Formats: sequence, C-alpha cells, structure tokens
Amino acid sequence: MTTLPYKELLSGDRPMKSLLRTKKSQSGRNAFGRITTRHQGGGHKKRLRDVDFAYDKKNIPAKVETVEYDPYRTGFIARAVYADGARRYVLAPNGLKVGDTFMVGETAPIKVGNRLPLAKIPTGTFVYNIEIKTGGGARMVRSAGTFAEVVAHDGGYAQLKLPSTEIRKVIDTCYASIGAVGNENSRLVKFGKAGRSRWHGIRPTVRGTAMNPVDHPHGGGEGRQGRGLRRAKSMWGKPTGKGQKTRTPKKYSNSFIVTRRKVGKKNRG
Repeated sequence: MTTLPYKELLSGDRPMKSLLRTKKSQSGRNAFGRITTRHQGGGHKKRLRDVDFAYDKKNIPAKVETVEYDPYRTGFIARAVYADGARRYVLAPNGLKVGDTFMVGETAPIKVGNRLPLAKIPTGTFVYNIEIKTGGGARMVRSAGTFAEVVAHDGGYAQLKLPSTEIRKVIDTCYASIGAVGNENSRLVKFGKAGRSRWHGIRPTVRGTAMNPVDHPHGGGEGRQGRGLRRAKSMWGKPTGKGQKTRTPKKYSNSFIVTRRKVGKKNRG
C-alpha cells in the first residue's frame, strides 16, 4: 500500500463551506434504477467542491489562497481570490503554490496557471483544462499529471496532442490553461488491499473467464481455459482491450481527429 505525502503537497486548510455542494451517490445507476456502469457503489461520504471550469472572470488577476484535496478528482484544487473579492475553486496546475497569481484573458502572459485562447498559445506549449466549444467551459485534460501539447496552428484550428497520443483539432478561440495538472504522482499510488478500493466506491470485478458461458463470451470450460476466441470481447460481445480499436465508426468528432490514438499497453504514456 502506498499513499501521498499530503502534508507536504497541501496547505492544510478546510474547504470553504459556501463552495461545497451535496451530491447523492448513484452507484452506477441511471434514472430507471438500472446499472449502467458496473463496479460502483458504497464508499465514504463525500462533499462536492464547486470547481470553476467556465473561468468567466476575464482580465481580473487572482491570487491562490489554499491548495486542497478534492475527493471527486485525482488532481488537487486551489482556492483563488480575485481582485474584485470573488472566491472560486480552480484545478491546480503542477508547481502552483499558495501566494501565486494567475489571470484569464487574451492579454495574459504565457505563464503556468494563466488561461488564454489557443490562438495566442505558441506551439510546443503544454496546456490543460481545454475547451471543446468556445465559452463552453473546460472539458478535456483534467486528470492528475496530464497535459496536452500544442503541435500546430492551421486554418483557424489548433492541433493538440492529447495524453492518449491522439492528435485532435480544436477551434483556436477556445481557451486552455498553461501547464500540466498537479498531483502527478497520483498514478503511482497502490491501494494495497480490497478494503481501500471499497472506501473509494469501487466494487469487485469478476473476470470473464471465471464466469459461465451464459454470462460472458469468455466463460465456460472444464477447469482453467483460454478464452477460445481470437479477439477479446466484453460481456456484451463488443471488442475490448488488447490493442483493439473501439471508437464508434460514425462518431460526431471524427472530422476533428488528425491522427488516431495508438492502442495497446506499450503506447500508453
């Protein structure tokens, strides 16, 4: 079992009550009460931090008051106070400390934590918290330690190399933050025991090969058997894992993909 040295990484402040929300755990169920995401349920009670992904306060400098833990995400969050007195939670980039400042706007300098339109960001820069639609709020690259690289500007679009190795076009009026998401050592944490997974709301996973044929395409056989199939399948017969392409053939965003992601364990970052 491994943990992170939170006393060294965080400021030790309690979350701000006015920026906390309650969220009922759905345990992977939809509005009809049917399980749509398996292996979810239980876990410790959590309060939702109201993190600002819209960044609608333009050209107003902000100062970091605290760096805090967020139970709903792998990256850390920072409480920022703007010059007009407003306080917001934002996703903390790598290297951000209490007392640092940042700004959102077209004239902001290229500095870690600042947020600019992609058209103003030079090639080779690492970015995170990226919008897909102008003014729609940050949607991509928000997990701990992740970043995308601006590799080109062409025809009103910025080409970004994402953590998945995919190169994708994003309209260059969309905003992105400079740097990489903090808490980069999150991926090195080992839960160490089943109970710790349950604390995080992760329920046990049963292998397909351990099931009966009626329950999974990999199931059945006397004793321990191979799957008997050339390619691995999910419980519903769809291709999965082991370097197989699983992207929907007619997905709406296909026209924005310049280079598809490389699949397989060896190509993961």
